[in-house]
Amino acid sequence: MAWKHNGRTIQIGKAWISDDNTKYPRQWGNLTDAEKKSAGLVWEDDPVVETFDNRFYWAKGIERKLADENVVDDDGKAVTDPLTGKQAVTLGLKSIWIAQTKTTANGLLASSDWYVTRKAEASTAIPSDISTYRSAVRTATATIEKKITDCADLDAFIALFDTPVDSNKQPTGKAPIYDFPDEV
Repeated sequence: MAWKHNGRTIQIGKAWISDDNTKYPRQWGNLTDAEKKSAGLVWEDDPVVETFDNRFYWAKGIERKLADENVVDDDGKAVTDPLTGKQAVTLGLKSIWIAQTKTTANGLLASSDWYVTRKAEASTAIPSDISTYRSAVRTATATIEKKITDCADLDAFIALFDTPVDSNKQPTGKAPIYDFPDEV
């Protein structure tokens, strides 16, 4: 939002000269709106910037695909991935978020992995709360992955990111895509 004079933005707190050589002091911002308009100033609102959620859209109105897609050239021929020698694939949201879910689960389990190693090496029992937690992480991972896989369209997928709220708009739980157990 700014005051402009014949297309020039006039900065608050800076003196300026109009096209007819009238000098205005740096306190010109103290003028009334009517005085500013009589000096040839016009108020312009900032342009409206249309936003989009880049987790789900490439650009405004251009949805990301849920499913993986084979990459083809302009002639419809398969594009080969130079690293694998196989057809290149653009991952869809489902594959991306299933991989993200596995990464999150791995991070949650990593802090207690030493219990599993200790049991394997020294036959020392894993504490029951740790075993219960690790099992809950694996169960949550499978549940989240199934919810992702079951999404029939982008709206259903986006709903996985909605945190449940009560009638007062207070959160009552975690968004389904992040519904992992609390760490022990």
